[in-house]
Amino acid sequence: MTERRSSPLVELTRVRLLEFLREPEAVFWVFVFPVLLAVALGVAFRAQPPSAVRVGVVGAGREALAGHLAGTPGLEVYPTAESDGERALAGGGVDILVRFAHPPAPGQEPEVLYRFDPERPEGRQARLVVDGALQRSLGRRDVVGTRDEAVVEAGARYVDFLIPGLVGLNLMGSGMWGLGFAIVQARTRKLLKRFAATPMRRSDFLLAFALSRLIMLVGEVVVLVGAGWLLFGVTVRGRLLDLTVVALLGAATFAGLGLAVAARARTIEAVSGWMNLIQLPMWLLSGSFFAYSRFPRAVQPFIKALPLTALNDALRAVMNRGLPLAGTWLELLVMLAWSAVSFAIAVRFFRWQ
Repeated sequence: MTERRSSPLVELTRVRLLEFLREPEAVFWVFVFPVLLAVALGVAFRAQPPSAVRVGVVGAGREALAGHLAGTPGLEVYPTAESDGERALAGGGVDILVRFAHPPAPGQEPEVLYRFDPERPEGRQARLVVDGALQRSLGRRDVVGTRDEAVVEAGARYVDFLIPGLVGLNLMGSGMWGLGFAIVQARTRKLLKRFAATPMRRSDFLLAFALSRLIMLVGEVVVLVGAGWLLFGVTVRGRLLDLTVVALLGAATFAGLGLAVAARARTIEAVSGWMNLIQLPMWLLSGSFFAYSRFPRAVQPFIKALPLTALNDALRAVMNRGLPLAGTWLELLVMLAWSAVSFAIAVRFFRWQ
């Protein structure tokens, strides 16, 4: 009775998983570090009530002017000397300086001078708030009655924006660094040269690396999304199956890129340089930590063609907006194209030595 042999692809994948799990540093960077980063950024940018507008009142008649502003909700009023007020404005101690343009005289309409930095959002906001409070204090009446209705949309917080971006970054980093480094390290240690003497196919060897990444993907996504849910109440509004498909395709995309970069690199320094060159634009442009809509409109098509942009957009569409896969077809197509082309390049140009 002959012994049943496992498929070479299955054995290669199993070995790659065991190699990964035996490296505590790799486990930390893939599973623990992204959670710590999410906690730090989630706490730093958590939802907070609006900060008070700090107003420095200077010049002649400052006590009377401060009296008109005192008691206004959301204002902190500091009557101070002219020199002290200027220093506070320059150093960010106050958002705006207010003074009478000329000493108020009986029977004359007062004129008020506002000093603020129009390049700072806090300064522009302070000018509007202070002017409205002062005008009402001096007798202006609003001709239209208004009331506020607060609306808090699910998925609109910064942490809701952040978690999908961190998932995308983690898939990119672990896919490219994890696979690229492992292959180049094996090449420098002459291990690949030994593999070349076996009947193992090149495609099986590379596909085993990619499959090991897809298997580890489950733990990565579960840990990050689970931490977001437990610590910050981040929810997945779409179907978990749709999220799984998006994450799998994203992992396959960056696994292919990692294999393509490592196909010819002979040293750790070389593969590090190429990976930094590829990843740095996506770190900055792909909207992991802030919206890429801040960049000029002329570069938007290039940004949207990047694989990490497509992955982040698809993850947010499913998690934050609850869209089905059909609603992310363009992003899926971009990732599929990157995955197919990069894996084809890896198989075509890979060398054992």
